[in-house]
Amino acid sequence: MSQKSKVCFVKVSESESVEAVSSKLMRLIDESRVLDFIAKNDQTAVKMHFGEEGNVGHVKAEYAGIICRKIIEKNASPVLVDTNTLYMGKRTNSSDHIKLAHEHGFTKSICGAEVVVPDDTKKENVSEVNIDGKFFKTAKVASIFLNSESLFGLAHFKGHVMTGFGGALKNIGMGCASREGKLAQHSEIAPIVDLRKCKACMACIKSCPADAIRYENKRIVIDPTKCIGCATCIAACAQGAIEVDWESGGMQIQEKMIEYASAILLNKKGKQGFVNFVTKITKECDCLAKDDPVIIPDIGIFASTDPVSVDKASYDACSKAYGKDVFRAVHPSRDGTRQLKYANKLGLGNLDYELIEL
Repeated sequence: MSQKSKVCFVKVSESESVEAVSSKLMRLIDESRVLDFIAKNDQTAVKMHFGEEGNVGHVKAEYAGIICRKIIEKNASPVLVDTNTLYMGKRTNSSDHIKLAHEHGFTKSICGAEVVVPDDTKKENVSEVNIDGKFFKTAKVASIFLNSESLFGLAHFKGHVMTGFGGALKNIGMGCASREGKLAQHSEIAPIVDLRKCKACMACIKSCPADAIRYENKRIVIDPTKCIGCATCIAACAQGAIEVDWESGGMQIQEKMIEYASAILLNKKGKQGFVNFVTKITKECDCLAKDDPVIIPDIGIFASTDPVSVDKASYDACSKAYGKDVFRAVHPSRDGTRQLKYANKLGLGNLDYELIEL
């Protein structure tokens, strides 16, 4: 793809009220025409992250409501959708996940749309898509994203312990996968323990959702046969003693994630749009059940019909604000640009973009 994609952008600061940001978002949606692909009577799956319990970094329900009302103005039907997680918590099963979404304000009265979290233990809710990739021949994803006529990705742009950063592409690649699909992406990346740094504080054992870590012979041991590769222990370790052996395949998770993204995005060519909230930019993702501190000030909101360009523009803006690659600074072993390059290679979007500030 040689032609530049259009990415529209509006500045936002942390001092602005919800009302002020809402006004800017409405202007961005209108002037970017990022919803022009939606046709009358479309069911539009609005893919987003409702936030883990205690996390406040996720995109606010009020902003999701603006997107949904703009879709309704086109005589289409939005549904707010996410999938269940590998790790144990309030987002592991559909009923608790929907309840948490409601607690975070994602209700029909606020958003104008229902929250749908497909139960992937039911066969009819999962589809197997042929992708013939380097890592996967098929991808197991939530059927609702394929069955809906159009797709809108509403993402919070931030750092990530495994992929360097998470934005539009991760929201689709990991976020649209079934639990089995998520596990496939995380496979072969069981962390290792640096015994020189480990203080055996047991935080990793307490945090592990798969009961894969134990204290044995005065040392912490991770059982790779039980590990689901969720990286919760890495985030929990204050000593930085738990890490992935990136040289032996840990970096592959980004490309696996992009192959899963292709299963959705290549099926929605011309029927997709994306908004990245590059605000409350944190070191880790919104799956952490805590209020993660920011690493750089708010930048703004980005909109495009190209998921690669909107992520690249968001990434570049963060680097410019920090003076260097902020995500490599906080996650030195991760190169987040790997996901961008592979997505471009698979034809998901352009690395070159035209940034239009409103």
